Amino acid sequence: MANNKSAKKRIEIAERNRLRNRTYKSSMRTLMKRCFAACDAYSATPGDEAKASVQTTMRAAFSKIDKAVKVGVLHRNNGANQKSRLSAAVRKVLEPAS
Repeated sequence: MANNKSAKKRIEIAERNRLRNRTYKSSMRTLMKRCFAACDAYSATPGDEAKASVQTTMRAAFSKIDKAVKVGVLHRNNGANQKSRLSAAVRKVLEPAS
């Protein structure tokens, strides 16, 4: 346990940051899963509504990833990698195979 005032404060700050990071990461993962699920649904039954769902979920996931990078929860390369994964999945579903 901490022995002085500054160490106690650092423990409190670290816990606060850990909780904040956890909420960002959790919501980011949830939005990414929704996007992948929307891609699967669109590939099963293509349509305008499913396509709109894919684009909406991708936009929401991108926004959350960008915010996580901006706050410092994710490294910018990690954020770029996650966005690349999402856009590749969306591209694979939306663009016709040539």
